[in-house]
Amino acid sequence: MGRRINSSLVILNTILLVSVWVSCEGRGVVHRNAYATMMYMGTPRDYEFYVATRVMLRSLGELKVDADLVVIASMDVPLHWVHALEHEDGAKVLRVKNIHNPYKTQSNFDWRFKLTLNKLYAWKLVNYERVVMLDADNLFLQKTDELFQCGTFCAVFINPCIFHTGLFVLEPSLTVFNDMIHELEGGRSNPDGADQGFIGGYFPDLLDSPMFHPPPNGTKLDGTYRLPLGYQMDATYYYLRLQWRVPCGPNSVITFPGAPWLKPWYWWSWPVLPLGIQWHKQRLQTLGYGEEMPTVFIQAIFYLGIIAVARLARPNLSKLCYRREEKNILFIQNAFKLIAIWSILAAYIVPFFIIPHTIHPLIGWGLYLLGVLSLSCIVVNVFFLPILPVLVPWLGIFGALVVMAYPWYPNGVVRALSVFGYAFCCAPFLWVSFVKFVSCLQVSFEREAFVPRLGENSSPSGFNKLY
Repeated sequence: MGRRINSSLVILNTILLVSVWVSCEGRGVVHRNAYATMMYMGTPRDYEFYVATRVMLRSLGELKVDADLVVIASMDVPLHWVHALEHEDGAKVLRVKNIHNPYKTQSNFDWRFKLTLNKLYAWKLVNYERVVMLDADNLFLQKTDELFQCGTFCAVFINPCIFHTGLFVLEPSLTVFNDMIHELEGGRSNPDGADQGFIGGYFPDLLDSPMFHPPPNGTKLDGTYRLPLGYQMDATYYYLRLQWRVPCGPNSVITFPGAPWLKPWYWWSWPVLPLGIQWHKQRLQTLGYGEEMPTVFIQAIFYLGIIAVARLARPNLSKLCYRREEKNILFIQNAFKLIAIWSILAAYIVPFFIIPHTIHPLIGWGLYLLGVLSLSCIVVNVFFLPILPVLVPWLGIFGALVVMAYPWYPNGVVRALSVFGYAFCCAPFLWVSFVKFVSCLQVSFEREAFVPRLGENSSPSGFNKLY
């Protein structure tokens, strides 16, 4: 039954590919080669990868590559995204059915990679002589059209033993594609259940292949080749030395294979990871930030309004509080202490999650610090606290950003030690501010009643107004 379904899937997608290509050929110049990437839905970060894909396509267009730009998109990709890719980014979008992943029941399977086997559709792009298949987290430093001279399959070993499928060159072939689908049905072993493990197992002898050097006469090679490391420079190497020293091949493409929440398009990735700003420079030059800026302006005005209202409303808030002749019970005091502490934590956490994830880091961090300041003002005015102990963590975060963004570290080890030293020096100040914060809360709770009896025309017996 599964074999018949997959056979029908192959026939259907072949028809789709041919029909889309016929319509595309009538709209402009047809190239012999293509840069291709894929897009699918079903992860918490679909929009972020959509933005990353568009930036990569725009950057390739800015480099004037002599190739088509192709996006292999699953059927559930929103139509307005497809329209933007086609009409604004100049890409050819091929809608395909998702390839069933038979490895999703493995114990080590990561559900982020459930649909990455759609990358196999690159072998069906038979209208092209060569295809460079890309992940969205690639940053191009220069044009790499010489890759189209490579053989039937070429990839980079950023891991000493396993090549990386974030960028590889292939010669499209329906025979290879059908054989891959057959291997999936037959249960070929796959260590990670994703495209990386499957394609790595399908080309097990690539490590013994010769290194690719483009022929000077522009001819295309046959067979399999290893690509020089400069075509897939792991950003981790840069973070260690804060410079590139790749001994073979041109430094052309940076890849970011690390933690998913530290991809370069997230505003918080810089200055935590220095190369994030390079990706945003490329976005600023290509796609821009038009979609996120209205949200940024609304949040900034909202935060500034909170600061103004909290400042103007402080006298009125104070009039709601009365001095009591008898002390509050211990339970009420502790409850309000917890509320105050959690309010401060919320002031530092909430702004982080509501800022548009793909905004420029300078705007993102500025909006975050403004949001923390505004929400902290509410806590300061409600609980009658001195502002300095509440804002010591704010000052510490600002200082940490300055330390991490310092551009003249000789290497990544010195940078890491500097950040650690800064944190070590800040720890006593944070502790003192916390002790001061708690003591101020205690004084406030001993002097003020934070649950006034509202609705009474006069002050209750035993109460005197402070203001």
